[in-house]
Amino acid sequence: MSELVVQTNNGRIQGSLENDVRVWKGIPYAKPPVGPLRFRAPVPPDSWDGIKETTDFSPMCLQPLESTSSMLGGGVTKTVSEDSLYLNVWAPQDPPVELLPVMVWIHGGAFVTGSGSLPSYNGTSFVLRGNVIVVTFNYRLGPLGFLHLAPLGEGLSSNAGLLDQIAALQWVRDNIRAFGGDPDQVTVFGESAGSMSIAALLAMPAAKELFKQAIMESGASQIMTPEQAQLITAGLLKELDLTPDQIQQLEALSGEQIFEAGERLKKRIGPGINMIFQPVVEPNTLPHDPLQAIQTGWAKDVPILIGTNLEEGALFFRPDMPLVKEDDLVRTVELMTGIEDAAPIFKTYPYNIDGHAQIMTDLYFWRSALQFASAQSKHAPVWMYRFDWTLPGHPVLGKAMHALEIPFVFNTLALFQNIGVHVDDATQALSDRMQDAWISFARHGSPDTELLPWPAYDQATRATMIFNYDIGIALDPDAMKREMLQL
Repeated sequence: MSELVVQTNNGRIQGSLENDVRVWKGIPYAKPPVGPLRFRAPVPPDSWDGIKETTDFSPMCLQPLESTSSMLGGGVTKTVSEDSLYLNVWAPQDPPVELLPVMVWIHGGAFVTGSGSLPSYNGTSFVLRGNVIVVTFNYRLGPLGFLHLAPLGEGLSSNAGLLDQIAALQWVRDNIRAFGGDPDQVTVFGESAGSMSIAALLAMPAAKELFKQAIMESGASQIMTPEQAQLITAGLLKELDLTPDQIQQLEALSGEQIFEAGERLKKRIGPGINMIFQPVVEPNTLPHDPLQAIQTGWAKDVPILIGTNLEEGALFFRPDMPLVKEDDLVRTVELMTGIEDAAPIFKTYPYNIDGHAQIMTDLYFWRSALQFASAQSKHAPVWMYRFDWTLPGHPVLGKAMHALEIPFVFNTLALFQNIGVHVDDATQALSDRMQDAWISFARHGSPDTELLPWPAYDQATRATMIFNYDIGIALDPDAMKREMLQL
Protein backbone atom coordinates (compact mmCIF):
# COMPACT_ATOMS: atom_id res chain seq x y z
CA MET A 1 0.00 0.00 0.00
CA SER A 2 2.96 2.33 0.41
CA GLU A 3 2.99 2.91 -3.38
CA LEU A 4 -0.39 4.59 -2.92
CA VAL A 5 0.94 6.91 -0.22
CA VAL A 6 2.74 9.93 -1.63
CA GLN A 7 4.50 12.76 0.17
CA THR A 8 3.44 16.17 -1.15
CA ASN A 9 4.72 19.52 0.03
CA ASN A 10 1.68 19.83 2.30
CA GLY A 11 1.56 16.32 3.69
CA ARG A 12 1.10 12.66 2.85
CA ILE A 13 -1.86 11.49 0.78
CA GLN A 14 -3.38 8.04 0.23
CA GLY A 15 -4.70 7.13 -3.22
CA SER A 16 -6.34 4.02 -4.63
CA LEU A 17 -5.71 1.47 -7.37
CA GLU A 18 -8.35 1.56 -10.10
CA ASN A 19 -8.14 -0.45 -13.34
CA ASP A 20 -4.39 -1.02 -12.84
CA VAL A 21 -3.73 2.72 -12.43
CA ARG A 22 -2.93 4.64 -9.26
CA VAL A 23 -5.39 7.48 -8.70
CA TRP A 24 -5.50 10.32 -6.18
CA LYS A 25 -8.70 12.36 -6.09
CA GLY A 26 -9.54 15.61 -4.36
CA ILE A 27 -6.03 16.84 -3.53
CA PRO A 28 -6.22 20.44 -2.25
CA TYR A 29 -4.07 22.82 -4.28
CA ALA A 30 -5.29 26.01 -2.57
CA LYS A 31 -7.15 27.06 0.54
CA PRO A 32 -10.95 27.18 0.20
CA PRO A 33 -11.67 30.55 -1.48
CA VAL A 34 -14.39 31.57 0.96
CA GLY A 35 -15.02 34.55 3.23
CA PRO A 36 -12.01 36.90 3.20
CA LEU A 37 -10.35 34.75 0.48
CA ARG A 38 -13.28 35.09 -1.91
CA PHE A 39 -12.52 37.08 -5.09
CA ARG A 40 -8.82 37.02 -4.27
CA ALA A 41 -5.85 35.22 -5.73
CA PRO A 42 -5.64 31.61 -4.49
CA VAL A 43 -3.55 30.91 -1.39
CA PRO A 44 -1.52 27.69 -0.95
CA PRO A 45 -3.28 25.08 1.20
CA ASP A 46 -2.49 24.44 4.84
CA SER A 47 -0.29 21.46 5.66
CA TRP A 48 -1.60 18.49 7.60
CA ASP A 49 -0.30 15.74 9.86
CA GLY A 50 -0.84 12.06 9.22
CA ILE A 51 -2.15 10.70 5.93
CA LYS A 52 -5.02 12.39 4.09
CA GLU A 53 -7.28 10.02 2.16
CA THR A 54 -7.66 11.22 -1.41
CA THR A 55 -9.95 8.57 -2.85
CA ASP A 56 -13.07 10.62 -3.69
CA PHE A 57 -13.54 13.51 -6.08
CA SER A 58 -14.14 16.90 -4.49
CA PRO A 59 -17.33 18.90 -5.07
CA MET A 60 -17.57 20.88 -8.28
CA CYS A 61 -17.57 24.66 -8.17
CA LEU A 62 -21.00 26.24 -7.74
CA GLN A 63 -22.75 26.06 -11.12
CA PRO A 64 -26.14 25.47 -12.74
CA LEU A 65 -26.58 21.74 -12.35
CA GLU A 66 -29.18 21.39 -15.08
CA SER A 67 -26.51 22.31 -17.64
CA THR A 68 -23.64 20.48 -15.94
CA SER A 69 -23.13 17.22 -17.72
CA SER A 70 -20.90 15.28 -19.94
CA MET A 71 -22.52 14.96 -23.36
CA LEU A 72 -22.49 11.23 -22.68
CA GLY A 73 -23.55 11.29 -19.02
CA GLY A 74 -22.19 8.53 -16.86
CA GLY A 75 -22.15 9.37 -13.18
CA VAL A 76 -21.56 13.12 -13.05
CA THR A 77 -21.39 14.21 -9.42
CA LYS A 78 -24.15 16.58 -8.37
CA THR A 79 -22.24 17.93 -5.36
CA VAL A 80 -21.30 21.60 -5.70
CA SER A 81 -19.52 23.94 -3.32
CA GLU A 82 -17.56 27.14 -3.22
CA ASP A 83 -14.85 24.99 -1.63
CA SER A 84 -13.78 23.25 -4.84
CA LEU A 85 -10.10 23.97 -5.51
CA TYR A 86 -8.87 20.40 -5.74
CA LEU A 87 -7.08 18.31 -8.33
CA ASN A 88 -6.78 14.66 -9.35
CA VAL A 89 -3.78 12.61 -10.47
CA TRP A 90 -3.58 9.39 -12.51
CA ALA A 91 -0.22 7.56 -12.59
CA PRO A 92 1.10 4.11 -13.60
CA GLN A 93 0.65 1.28 -11.12
CA ASP A 94 4.40 0.81 -10.76
CA PRO A 95 6.39 3.93 -9.86
CA PRO A 96 8.53 4.75 -12.92
CA VAL A 97 12.31 4.52 -12.99
CA GLU A 98 12.52 7.70 -15.08
CA LEU A 99 10.29 10.74 -14.72
CA LEU A 100 7.30 10.70 -17.07
CA PRO A 101 5.65 13.41 -19.21
CA VAL A 102 2.73 15.16 -17.49
CA MET A 103 -0.56 16.08 -19.17
CA VAL A 104 -2.68 18.65 -17.33
CA TRP A 105 -6.30 18.93 -18.49
CA ILE A 106 -8.29 22.18 -18.19
CA HIS A 107 -12.01 21.50 -18.48
CA GLY A 108 -14.47 23.51 -20.53
CA GLY A 109 -17.99 24.69 -19.82
CA ALA A 110 -18.25 28.32 -20.99
CA PHE A 111 -16.48 29.43 -17.78
CA VAL A 112 -19.69 28.68 -15.82
CA THR A 113 -19.95 24.87 -15.67
CA GLY A 114 -17.77 21.77 -15.60
CA SER A 115 -15.30 19.93 -13.42
CA GLY A 116 -12.09 17.95 -13.70
CA SER A 117 -14.00 14.91 -12.41
CA LEU A 118 -16.38 14.41 -15.36
CA PRO A 119 -16.30 10.78 -16.57
CA SER A 120 -15.19 11.81 -20.07
CA TYR A 121 -11.93 13.10 -18.51
CA ASN A 122 -10.85 9.87 -16.86
CA GLY A 123 -7.07 9.65 -17.27
CA THR A 124 -6.77 5.86 -17.12
CA SER A 125 -6.34 5.19 -20.84
CA PHE A 126 -3.68 7.88 -21.21
CA VAL A 127 -1.68 6.27 -18.42
CA LEU A 128 -2.03 2.69 -19.69
CA ARG A 129 -1.49 3.51 -23.36
CA GLY A 130 1.08 6.30 -23.11
CA ASN A 131 2.88 5.83 -19.78
CA VAL A 132 2.23 9.44 -18.82
CA ILE A 133 0.90 11.23 -15.73
CA VAL A 134 -2.53 12.91 -16.06
CA VAL A 135 -3.79 15.75 -13.86
CA THR A 136 -7.28 17.29 -13.89
CA PHE A 137 -8.59 20.03 -11.60
CA ASN A 138 -11.42 22.40 -10.75
CA TYR A 139 -11.25 26.18 -10.88
CA ARG A 140 -13.65 28.94 -9.86
CA LEU A 141 -16.47 29.52 -12.33
CA GLY A 142 -19.09 32.15 -13.15
CA PRO A 143 -19.08 35.27 -10.96
CA LEU A 144 -16.87 33.55 -8.37
CA GLY A 145 -14.11 33.06 -10.95
CA PHE A 146 -14.57 35.74 -13.56
CA LEU A 147 -15.92 38.92 -11.98
CA HIS A 148 -13.80 42.00 -12.76
CA LEU A 149 -13.11 43.32 -9.25
CA ALA A 150 -9.46 44.42 -9.31
CA PRO A 151 -10.36 48.12 -9.82
CA LEU A 152 -12.72 48.13 -6.81
CA GLY A 153 -10.45 47.34 -3.89
CA GLU A 154 -6.93 46.46 -2.82
CA GLY A 155 -6.34 42.73 -2.95
CA LEU A 156 -9.46 41.99 -4.99
CA SER A 157 -8.78 40.03 -8.15
CA SER A 158 -10.00 39.79 -11.67
CA ASN A 159 -9.58 36.52 -13.58
CA ALA A 160 -9.61 34.53 -10.32
CA GLY A 161 -10.44 31.37 -12.26
CA LEU A 162 -7.31 31.79 -14.38
CA LEU A 163 -5.26 32.43 -11.24
CA ASP A 164 -6.63 29.14 -9.89
CA GLN A 165 -5.35 27.41 -13.03
CA ILE A 166 -1.91 28.93 -12.48
CA ALA A 167 -1.98 27.77 -8.84
CA ALA A 168 -2.80 24.23 -9.99
CA LEU A 169 0.10 24.33 -12.46
CA GLN A 170 2.40 25.62 -9.70
CA TRP A 171 1.27 22.69 -7.54
CA VAL A 172 2.18 20.35 -10.41
CA ARG A 173 5.59 21.99 -10.74
CA ASP A 174 6.27 21.61 -7.02
CA ASN A 175 4.77 18.16 -6.36
CA ILE A 176 4.51 16.01 -9.47
CA ARG A 177 7.92 14.37 -9.00
CA ALA A 178 6.47 12.48 -6.06
CA PHE A 179 4.05 10.78 -8.47
CA GLY A 180 6.73 10.02 -11.06
CA GLY A 181 6.10 13.06 -13.25
CA ASP A 182 8.63 15.39 -14.86
CA PRO A 183 7.89 19.03 -13.93
CA ASP A 184 9.94 20.15 -16.95
CA GLN A 185 7.80 18.11 -19.37
CA VAL A 186 4.28 19.46 -18.75
CA THR A 187 1.68 19.71 -21.50
CA VAL A 188 -1.53 21.62 -20.86
CA PHE A 189 -4.53 20.54 -22.86
CA GLY A 190 -8.12 21.68 -22.74
CA GLU A 191 -11.35 22.10 -24.64
CA SER A 192 -13.70 25.04 -25.21
CA ALA A 193 -13.34 27.35 -22.18
CA GLY A 194 -10.39 25.17 -21.16
CA SER A 195 -8.72 25.89 -24.48
CA MET A 196 -9.63 29.58 -24.23
CA SER A 197 -8.02 29.48 -20.79
CA ILE A 198 -4.83 28.10 -22.35
CA ALA A 199 -4.83 30.99 -24.83
CA ALA A 200 -4.99 33.34 -21.84
CA LEU A 201 -2.31 31.43 -19.91
CA LEU A 202 0.00 31.76 -22.90
CA ALA A 203 -0.27 35.54 -22.48
CA MET A 204 -0.09 35.73 -18.67
CA PRO A 205 3.29 36.61 -17.12
CA ALA A 206 2.53 34.50 -14.02
CA ALA A 207 2.11 31.38 -16.17
CA LYS A 208 5.50 31.64 -17.86
CA GLU A 209 7.50 28.37 -17.77
CA LEU A 210 4.77 26.42 -15.97
CA PHE A 211 4.21 24.28 -19.08
CA LYS A 212 6.25 23.35 -22.12
CA GLN A 213 3.59 22.92 -24.80
CA ALA A 214 -0.17 23.20 -25.28
CA ILE A 215 -3.06 21.38 -26.97
CA MET A 216 -6.05 23.60 -27.73
CA GLU A 217 -9.34 21.91 -28.65
CA SER A 218 -12.19 24.09 -29.93
CA GLY A 219 -11.22 27.40 -28.40
CA ALA A 220 -8.65 30.17 -28.82
CA SER A 221 -8.31 33.82 -27.79
CA GLN A 222 -11.51 34.87 -26.02
CA ILE A 223 -11.58 37.90 -23.76
CA MET A 224 -13.79 40.71 -22.56
CA THR A 225 -12.73 44.35 -22.60
CA PRO A 226 -12.44 46.11 -19.23
CA GLU A 227 -15.39 48.31 -20.18
CA GLN A 228 -17.61 45.30 -20.89
CA ALA A 229 -16.45 43.56 -17.72
CA GLN A 230 -17.16 46.62 -15.60
CA LEU A 231 -20.74 46.67 -16.88
CA ILE A 232 -21.15 43.02 -15.87
CA THR A 233 -19.71 43.75 -12.41
CA ALA A 234 -22.06 46.70 -11.98
CA GLY A 235 -24.99 44.53 -13.01
CA LEU A 236 -24.10 41.81 -10.52
CA LEU A 237 -23.68 44.29 -7.67
CA LYS A 238 -27.10 45.71 -8.53
CA GLU A 239 -28.59 42.21 -8.31
CA LEU A 240 -27.11 42.00 -4.80
CA ASP A 241 -28.31 45.51 -3.83
CA LEU A 242 -24.73 46.64 -3.31
CA THR A 243 -22.90 49.74 -4.50
CA PRO A 244 -19.19 49.75 -5.44
CA ASP A 245 -18.28 51.35 -2.09
CA GLN A 246 -19.97 48.40 -0.32
CA ILE A 247 -17.74 45.87 -2.09
CA GLN A 248 -16.39 44.42 1.17
CA GLN A 249 -19.90 43.18 1.98
CA LEU A 250 -19.38 40.50 -0.66
CA GLU A 251 -17.41 38.60 1.97
CA ALA A 252 -20.46 38.31 4.20
CA LEU A 253 -22.68 36.78 1.53
CA SER A 254 -22.84 33.08 0.81
CA GLY A 255 -21.35 31.69 -2.37
CA GLU A 256 -24.86 30.54 -3.31
CA GLN A 257 -26.18 34.12 -3.08
CA ILE A 258 -23.48 35.35 -5.44
CA PHE A 259 -23.98 32.45 -7.84
CA GLU A 260 -27.75 33.01 -7.89
CA ALA A 261 -27.22 36.72 -8.57
CA GLY A 262 -25.13 35.72 -11.58
CA GLU A 263 -27.94 33.47 -12.82
CA ARG A 264 -30.45 36.32 -12.47
CA LEU A 265 -28.12 38.65 -14.33
CA LYS A 266 -27.81 36.19 -17.23
CA LYS A 267 -31.61 36.02 -17.48
CA ARG A 268 -31.94 39.81 -17.31
CA ILE A 269 -29.42 40.29 -20.09
CA GLY A 270 -31.42 37.81 -22.13
CA PRO A 271 -30.83 34.70 -24.19
CA GLY A 272 -27.89 34.48 -26.50
CA ILE A 273 -24.59 32.77 -27.06
CA ASN A 274 -22.41 35.46 -25.55
CA MET A 275 -20.64 34.69 -22.26
CA ILE A 276 -20.96 37.30 -19.52
CA PHE A 277 -18.29 35.63 -17.36
CA GLN A 278 -14.96 35.15 -19.11
CA PRO A 279 -11.33 36.39 -18.97
CA VAL A 280 -10.84 40.14 -19.00
CA VAL A 281 -7.81 42.10 -20.16
CA GLU A 282 -6.46 43.95 -17.13
CA PRO A 283 -2.94 44.92 -16.03
CA ASN A 284 -2.48 42.75 -12.94
CA THR A 285 -3.15 39.36 -14.50
CA LEU A 286 -3.83 39.41 -18.25
CA PRO A 287 -2.23 42.60 -19.59
CA HIS A 288 -2.78 41.89 -23.30
CA ASP A 289 -5.30 40.28 -25.60
CA PRO A 290 -3.94 36.72 -25.98
CA LEU A 291 -3.97 36.81 -29.79
CA GLN A 292 -2.05 40.08 -29.83
CA ALA A 293 0.45 38.68 -27.33
CA ILE A 294 0.97 35.59 -29.49
CA GLN A 295 1.44 37.74 -32.59
CA THR A 296 4.31 39.57 -30.88
CA GLY A 297 6.05 36.29 -29.96
CA TRP A 298 5.16 36.25 -26.27
CA ALA A 299 4.92 32.42 -26.36
CA LYS A 300 7.67 31.96 -28.93
CA ASP A 301 9.04 28.75 -27.43
CA VAL A 302 5.74 26.89 -26.93
CA PRO A 303 4.67 24.29 -29.54
CA ILE A 304 0.91 24.24 -30.13
CA LEU A 305 -1.50 21.55 -31.33
CA ILE A 306 -4.81 23.23 -32.16
CA GLY A 307 -8.04 22.34 -33.92
CA THR A 308 -11.81 22.39 -34.14
CA ASN A 309 -14.74 20.11 -34.93
CA LEU A 310 -16.50 20.27 -38.29
CA GLU A 311 -19.91 21.22 -36.87
CA GLU A 312 -19.15 22.87 -33.51
CA GLY A 313 -22.29 24.99 -33.55
CA ALA A 314 -24.63 21.99 -33.75
CA LEU A 315 -24.32 21.59 -29.97
CA PHE A 316 -25.68 25.09 -29.37
CA PHE A 317 -28.33 25.30 -32.11
CA ARG A 318 -30.70 22.35 -32.01
CA PRO A 319 -33.44 21.72 -34.62
CA ASP A 320 -36.26 22.52 -32.15
CA MET A 321 -34.87 25.95 -31.25
CA PRO A 322 -36.40 29.23 -32.51
CA LEU A 323 -34.43 31.28 -34.99
CA VAL A 324 -32.42 34.19 -33.62
CA LYS A 325 -33.35 37.61 -34.97
CA GLU A 326 -30.90 38.61 -37.69
CA ASP A 327 -29.79 41.80 -35.96
CA ASP A 328 -29.32 40.00 -32.64
CA LEU A 329 -27.23 37.26 -34.25
CA VAL A 330 -25.04 39.74 -36.10
CA ARG A 331 -24.50 41.74 -32.90
CA THR A 332 -23.67 38.60 -30.92
CA VAL A 333 -21.17 37.47 -33.55
CA GLU A 334 -19.54 40.91 -33.52
CA LEU A 335 -19.28 40.85 -29.71
CA MET A 336 -17.82 37.35 -29.64
CA THR A 337 -15.37 37.71 -32.53
CA GLY A 338 -14.40 41.37 -32.65
CA ILE A 339 -15.48 41.58 -36.31
CA GLU A 340 -16.60 45.18 -36.80
CA ASP A 341 -19.28 44.47 -39.42
CA ALA A 342 -20.42 40.86 -39.57
CA ALA A 343 -23.61 41.53 -41.56
CA PRO A 344 -22.10 40.92 -45.04
CA ILE A 345 -20.60 37.60 -43.90
CA PHE A 346 -23.86 36.67 -42.16
CA LYS A 347 -25.78 37.02 -45.44
CA THR A 348 -23.73 34.25 -47.07
CA TYR A 349 -25.29 31.70 -44.69
CA PRO A 350 -28.86 30.36 -44.89
CA TYR A 351 -31.26 31.90 -42.39
CA ASN A 352 -32.17 28.70 -40.59
CA ILE A 353 -30.94 26.71 -37.58
CA ASP A 354 -28.25 24.94 -39.62
CA GLY A 355 -27.12 28.33 -40.88
CA HIS A 356 -26.93 29.66 -37.31
CA ALA A 357 -24.83 26.63 -36.33
CA GLN A 358 -22.52 27.09 -39.31
CA ILE A 359 -21.99 30.76 -38.46
CA MET A 360 -20.96 29.83 -34.92
CA THR A 361 -18.69 27.04 -36.17
CA ASP A 362 -16.95 29.18 -38.76
CA LEU A 363 -16.79 32.64 -37.22
CA TYR A 364 -16.39 31.78 -33.56
CA PHE A 365 -14.44 28.53 -33.44
CA TRP A 366 -12.69 27.92 -36.78
CA ARG A 367 -11.77 31.55 -37.47
CA SER A 368 -10.23 32.05 -34.02
CA ALA A 369 -8.27 28.79 -34.30
CA LEU A 370 -6.88 29.79 -37.70
CA GLN A 371 -5.88 33.21 -36.36
CA PHE A 372 -4.12 31.65 -33.38
CA ALA A 373 -2.38 28.97 -35.45
CA SER A 374 -1.16 31.46 -38.03
CA ALA A 375 0.13 33.83 -35.37
CA GLN A 376 1.98 31.17 -33.37
CA SER A 377 3.39 29.39 -36.45
CA LYS A 378 5.71 32.36 -36.95
CA HIS A 379 7.28 31.77 -33.54
CA ALA A 380 7.00 28.02 -32.73
CA PRO A 381 5.90 24.73 -34.32
CA VAL A 382 2.12 24.43 -34.77
CA TRP A 383 -0.05 21.48 -35.80
CA MET A 384 -3.68 21.83 -36.89
CA TYR A 385 -6.51 19.28 -36.91
CA ARG A 386 -10.21 19.06 -37.72
CA PHE A 387 -12.51 16.42 -36.20
CA ASP A 388 -15.16 15.23 -38.71
CA TRP A 389 -16.37 11.88 -37.29
CA THR A 390 -20.12 11.30 -37.04
CA LEU A 391 -22.56 8.44 -36.61
CA PRO A 392 -25.13 9.30 -39.33
CA GLY A 393 -28.72 9.24 -38.16
CA HIS A 394 -27.90 9.20 -34.44
CA PRO A 395 -29.67 11.99 -32.46
CA VAL A 396 -26.50 12.93 -30.52
CA LEU A 397 -23.64 11.71 -32.70
CA GLY A 398 -25.11 12.60 -36.10
CA LYS A 399 -22.96 15.73 -36.38
CA ALA A 400 -19.35 16.47 -35.44
CA MET A 401 -20.48 18.92 -32.79
CA HIS A 402 -18.65 20.80 -30.07
CA ALA A 403 -16.99 18.50 -27.47
CA LEU A 404 -17.50 15.29 -29.45
CA GLU A 405 -13.75 14.77 -29.84
CA ILE A 406 -13.21 14.52 -26.05
CA PRO A 407 -14.13 10.82 -25.58
CA PHE A 408 -11.87 10.03 -28.55
CA VAL A 409 -8.94 11.95 -27.08
CA PHE A 410 -9.38 10.36 -23.63
CA ASN A 411 -10.35 6.98 -25.09
CA THR A 412 -13.49 7.00 -22.94
CA LEU A 413 -15.68 5.68 -25.75
CA ALA A 414 -17.26 3.20 -23.34
CA LEU A 415 -19.49 6.14 -22.35
CA PHE A 416 -21.22 5.80 -25.72
CA GLN A 417 -23.07 2.90 -24.10
CA ASN A 418 -25.03 5.52 -22.13
CA ILE A 419 -26.64 6.66 -25.38
CA GLY A 420 -27.13 3.20 -26.81
CA VAL A 421 -24.10 3.07 -29.11
CA HIS A 422 -21.82 0.07 -29.52
CA VAL A 423 -18.30 1.14 -30.48
CA ASP A 424 -17.10 -0.65 -33.61
CA ASP A 425 -13.48 -1.39 -34.52
CA ALA A 426 -13.15 1.59 -36.87
CA THR A 427 -14.37 4.04 -34.23
CA GLN A 428 -12.02 2.56 -31.62
CA ALA A 429 -9.11 2.75 -34.09
CA LEU A 430 -9.79 6.48 -34.59
CA SER A 431 -9.67 7.03 -30.84
CA ASP A 432 -6.42 5.07 -30.60
CA ARG A 433 -4.79 7.13 -33.36
CA MET A 434 -5.92 10.42 -31.80
CA GLN A 435 -4.75 9.49 -28.32
CA ASP A 436 -1.43 8.27 -29.70
CA ALA A 437 -0.95 11.66 -31.41
CA TRP A 438 -1.75 13.56 -28.19
CA ILE A 439 0.65 11.30 -26.26
CA SER A 440 3.38 11.78 -28.86
CA PHE A 441 2.96 15.52 -28.61
CA ALA A 442 3.26 15.37 -24.81
CA ARG A 443 6.26 13.08 -25.01
CA HIS A 444 8.18 14.47 -28.02
CA GLY A 445 6.72 17.90 -28.76
CA SER A 446 5.21 16.66 -32.04
CA PRO A 447 2.00 14.67 -32.74
CA ASP A 448 3.72 12.82 -35.57
CA THR A 449 3.59 9.03 -35.08
CA GLU A 450 4.64 6.03 -37.15
CA LEU A 451 1.02 5.26 -38.04
CA LEU A 452 0.06 8.91 -38.46
CA PRO A 453 2.66 11.17 -40.12
CA TRP A 454 1.62 14.75 -39.38
CA PRO A 455 3.35 17.75 -41.02
CA ALA A 456 3.43 21.06 -39.18
CA TYR A 457 1.04 23.89 -40.04
CA ASP A 458 2.27 26.97 -41.88
CA GLN A 459 0.58 29.68 -43.92
CA ALA A 460 1.93 28.28 -47.19
CA THR A 461 0.38 24.79 -46.98
CA ARG A 462 -2.05 25.07 -44.01
CA ALA A 463 -1.69 21.31 -43.49
CA THR A 464 -4.62 20.06 -41.40
CA MET A 465 -5.13 16.54 -40.06
CA ILE A 466 -8.71 15.40 -40.71
CA PHE A 467 -9.93 12.89 -38.13
CA ASN A 468 -12.67 10.65 -39.53
CA TYR A 469 -13.06 6.96 -40.36
CA ASP A 470 -10.33 7.75 -42.88
CA ILE A 471 -7.58 9.89 -41.35
CA GLY A 472 -5.41 12.08 -43.51
CA ILE A 473 -3.90 15.47 -44.23
CA ALA A 474 -5.81 18.13 -46.15
CA LEU A 475 -4.00 21.20 -47.45
CA ASP A 476 -5.85 24.45 -46.78
CA PRO A 477 -9.30 22.88 -46.28
CA ASP A 478 -12.24 25.20 -47.10
CA ALA A 479 -9.87 27.74 -48.64
CA MET A 480 -12.67 29.78 -50.22
CA LYS A 481 -14.47 30.12 -46.89
CA ARG A 482 -11.20 31.05 -45.20
CA GLU A 483 -10.64 33.82 -47.74
CA MET A 484 -14.21 35.06 -47.23
CA LEU A 485 -13.40 35.38 -43.53
CA GLN A 486 -10.39 37.51 -44.53
CA LEU A 487 -7.84 35.07 -43.10
